[in-house]
Amino acid sequence: MTAVLSSAAGGATLEGGYAVVVSRTTAGDPGWRQVADTLVEKHRGSLVQWGGSVEESLPVLRKAFPRYACFVATPGEATREFVARVHRLSRALDDDPYPDLLWGIVTGYDAGAALRIARTAEPLVVRKAAGGTDFGLEWCEEGVWYSESVKNRMMRKERGGAPEELKGPDDTTAALVETLTGYRADMFVTSGHATERDWQIGYTYGNGRFRCEQGLLYGVDMRGARYPVVSPNPKVYLAVGNCLMGHIDRPDCMALAWMNGAGVDQMIGYTVDTWYGYAGWGCLDYFVRQPGRFTLAEAFLANQAALVHRLRTFFPDAVGGGEGRPAPGAAAEAAGLTDRDAEGLLYDRDAVAFYGDPAWEARMAPMKAAWEQALAHEGGVWTLTITPGRAGDSLETPGGRPFFQFLPHRIADVRMIEGTEFLPVITDDFVLVLAPPRRTRGGRIVVRFTAGRAG
Repeated sequence: MTAVLSSAAGGATLEGGYAVVVSRTTAGDPGWRQVADTLVEKHRGSLVQWGGSVEESLPVLRKAFPRYACFVATPGEATREFVARVHRLSRALDDDPYPDLLWGIVTGYDAGAALRIARTAEPLVVRKAAGGTDFGLEWCEEGVWYSESVKNRMMRKERGGAPEELKGPDDTTAALVETLTGYRADMFVTSGHATERDWQIGYTYGNGRFRCEQGLLYGVDMRGARYPVVSPNPKVYLAVGNCLMGHIDRPDCMALAWMNGAGVDQMIGYTVDTWYGYAGWGCLDYFVRQPGRFTLAEAFLANQAALVHRLRTFFPDAVGGGEGRPAPGAAAEAAGLTDRDAEGLLYDRDAVAFYGDPAWEARMAPMKAAWEQALAHEGGVWTLTITPGRAGDSLETPGGRPFFQFLPHRIADVRMIEGTEFLPVITDDFVLVLAPPRRTRGGRIVVRFTAGRAG
């Protein structure tokens, strides 16, 4: 048996082509056309132009069926509505309800800022992590976070050590700015109250803020002292729980300031007020708690697929639509889900933006995960094996999310051989497998199937 792709600590580049999608108006601007042309040249991609609406690109995308699609958009185009339309477009290339490609929106405070992102080519290995909310430092080589909910609480992990709880300052504004400017974090994570113009650092207690001005980011503490954020090192930003941090309503907004003034090359963020949180925090689960397994773009798609799967499994009447509040069926009630869960999943489904080149590789530094995944292929038979990472460990996933495995190329004509009890979903480019029920966790999972190469 020949292994073709392992998801234990990084995977091979996924086959399938790259499309750059841009409006004819934006393509007609020399500065923005350079952004699009740079991405086409970098990835040997194709250019797709649209006129009245981005949906006009769908027939070309369906025919080409690329693995990646990058939507180049000016700040005036990259609206909340545009993000939602791209989400829906990404699920419309074939008949299943799942995302069909890895996508991102390349935009910027101006064309020059977008061009910097488009030109970024060197892969990023996230070794230093920082943030203003708690997240799993045990999955990071090193890092620090300051609590948004408990005053003075902070956690630090030195390289080679274990996370250690320490006492932080009353006002963490300067300390958080320092994680970007001096510590030079590769990843920044936030949650809590925010608007398009600021991030309010404390969620349950008084603290400072991050604000934006003319495409730049700065902190201002409770005394009014100002701390410029000058942080050009490449990084990713996961605004997993903030309201509106991903909403671009004008050039002078937080999302564009993070990308323009703080070295952010890829970012996820809500374009709306957030309350349910599945689409944001789940991306963190796939990216951080499975270190090195996925790029950030892959983690984003994996979590979107998990969200759609949850809707499809427990609220099937909701999958095809975007409105309504369907009542839970028997399966949902047995899982403890309510109509509020259906409403939350629908609310989140098209609400989180992914900014950046989707084929740019940003991964956590590889570490031994809670479970191992291996995909092998021989004689037309694919075998996905999932085993506990250490003796005695159970196969328990963060948030009960499914196991997720990309395929190295698109497939067709799937026929199951083994593993139907895990209710796998096998699309043309990924496999999604349910975690075993709590009472049967442990052992290993084997899913085996035959399939031909698509196209």
